[in-house]
Amino acid sequence: MKLTPLHDRVLVKRLEEEEVTAGGIIIPDAAKEKPIKGTVVAAGPGKKDEPMTVKEGDQVLFNKYAGTEVKIDGVEHLVMREDDILAVIS
Repeated sequence: MKLTPLHDRVLVKRLEEEEVTAGGIIIPDAAKEKPIKGTVVAAGPGKKDEPMTVKEGDQVLFNKYAGTEVKIDGVEHLVMREDDILAVIS
């Protein structure tokens, strides 16, 4: 399935967090928080007078509760507004 975001929407795939801490402690799934980092998979064209500032392949930080979760080919993604993105990681 191919998904193309509209207007100022962005399709983001979450980056997986490490399951082991620096001290070697394994974190169980129930105790893990969802990561707030992701990779932009697709971006819409932007608002009428504002072009998009993120592009495909950018790694970004976003709000903890941002976006709507969707499954594409069995992989979880988030569809969110560009305003929910806090920073681009370089």
